[in-house]
Formats: sequence, structure tokens, C-alpha cells
Amino acid sequence: MNWDELKAHRDDRVSLRIEALFDEEPGRAEAFAVRADGLLFDYSKTTIDGTARRLLLELAEQAGVGARTAAMFAGEKINETENRAVLHTALRDPGPGPVMVDGSDVLPGVHETLDRMEDFAEGLRSGRIRPPQGGRFSDVVNIGIGGSDLGPVMATLALTPYLDGPKVHYVSNIDGAHIHDTLQGLDPATTLVVVASKTFTTIETMTNAATARDWLSRAVGAENTPRHFAALSSATDKTAEWGIDPSRVFGFEDWVGGRYSLWGPIGLGIMIAAGPKDFRAMLAGAHAMDSHFRTAKGADNMPLMLALVGIGHHQICGLPTRAVLPYEQRLARLPAYLQQLEMESNGK
Repeated sequence: MNWDELKAHRDDRVSLRIEALFDEEPGRAEAFAVRADGLLFDYSKTTIDGTARRLLLELAEQAGVGARTAAMFAGEKINETENRAVLHTALRDPGPGPVMVDGSDVLPGVHETLDRMEDFAEGLRSGRIRPPQGGRFSDVVNIGIGGSDLGPVMATLALTPYLDGPKVHYVSNIDGAHIHDTLQGLDPATTLVVVASKTFTTIETMTNAATARDWLSRAVGAENTPRHFAALSSATDKTAEWGIDPSRVFGFEDWVGGRYSLWGPIGLGIMIAAGPKDFRAMLAGAHAMDSHFRTAKGADNMPLMLALVGIGHHQICGLPTRAVLPYEQRLARLPAYLQQLEMESNGK
């Protein structure tokens, strides 16, 4: 591969200042930028020049990135350590498909779950789904951790101008102060608790869920408490033990990694807060980028160039840290989300 060439080129150019590249390469501002679906990735103000970009793209080709991308979208088990497909992209695929995993088209199941989520979210928002004591659900407490929390928290804050449903709160820390401070001031009679755990055994999540159950039970009675719960889980036997109505249980498959899961059932809180229409618009935006990633070639491929610039900085230039600085306040939780996304994808 081109590692040695890249490092040698870096050594030759290490003293070159970025402004000199603009003198050296007229039109650099446009040539070293990628536009896709209203987004701009500008890497012109890095030390990557035409030679470094060519070598990085050759590196990607030698590593078989194109073939691996095709394998991912085809449902092949590219997660080799767990022998699983990697198909979070199916959660935002509008069809018609097929999207195959182990010989079966998974897209109908994805869409059926999305429709069920929409019916439930719209029921809460309209008041059709009511608390046992009557009235309307005013607040939703989403209890999760890791990928079951960071993605929805990030997206809900980012979509603040679109939030017009019940107020959604997120609890993740096993420190009792988090759930205590969240529940304080809420009315148990109008609060719905959503427990997000694929296995329904995650200790931090289930500890907080038990605290919420006790809080509800004291206020509305043990017999009414299950009707204040919904679950994002595939462990239907365990959700049944909690008395949660199967119509309020939304599962997902093992080909959806937790850190990628906000596009499906784990994103229920987003859908409740912003509404099904805007949630589907978010999915459409993600699908547009999936399509771009699949079809754009070389330096015109935004996700590929983001990855290659990162590799160039870290593994060629030896820069150990990347800062993500959201100047848009509503993206304040994006760095934490990206941190888990990258660390779990590239190894903890």
C-alpha cells in the first residue's frame, strides 16, 4: 500500500504553510471541497495537496473500500468479529428494495416497525393514546445508555425548532441524581417512560427503569404503572414480565449496531417530539447521503474524503487528536455522539 509514499511526501512538505498551497494550486478552495445534498466539506485549509489526495485515494482503492461498501449494502456480514451484517442504512431506506440478509428481504419488517412507531407517536401527540387516569401524556422519559441515548439526545436537541409534541427527557447515567433530577417536577399521571435496551438486561438502563417504575407506582398504583411504559427492545419475554403491552414494544435486529440505531426504534423519542413527518424527513436526508456514498466516485465522495482526511491527519501527519467544534448551538451534543461512533467502530 501507499503508506510509505504518503509519509515520504509528508516529510518533503512538512514545512510548507497552508497559505502557500493556495498560491501553488489556483482554485484550491473549490478543488479541495465536496458538496452533496446541501452539505459542504471543505478540506482546502489542510496540508493535503493534490499528490497526497491521489495517494490517499489509491490507498482506499487498494484496501477495497468500494467492494466493502457494496458488500455492506448487499447485507454481507462485514462485521467479522461478530459475524453480522451492518445494515443501519436499511432503517432509512424507503424501498422498494430488496435489502437481503441471510436470504430474506428485511425491508418489509423495517417499514412495518416504522409504521407502528408512527401510529404510536401520533397517538401520543394527538391525545388518542391516553394515560390510564385520563388526560394526555405531557412528558416522555427515555431511559437508555450509549447508542440508545447519545444519538437520540443529539438529534432531539438539533431538531429543537421542530419540536411540537410531548416534552422528551433523556436519562442515561446510573448515578441516581440523573433520574431524580429528571423526574422532579414531572407529573407521574401524565408521564410515559420509554426503556431502550435491546436485551432488556442493560444494568444501568434497567436500574433507572426500576426507579421510574417505583416512582410511577407510588403515584398511580401498581396496576396502572405498565400503561405508563413503552419499550425499545427485542426481548419480548422480558418486556412482558414488566407488563408492557406488546403494541408498545418496538424491536430491532442484530444488524443494527447501537451507535447507529437512532434511525429506527431507538429514535422513537425523536419521532414523539418532532412528529412522524419530520422524523421521516430526517430519514430521507440520511438516505440521500447513503445514496451519495454508494455512487459518488473518488474525490467526489464526501464520506470517503472525510475518512481519508482523518487518516491523513492521524496516521500520516501523526496528529493524535481531532476537535469537533459545533458553532451551531443545537449541535452541542454532536461531539459526544461522534466520539462513541468512531471509538466503537475503530476499536475501543
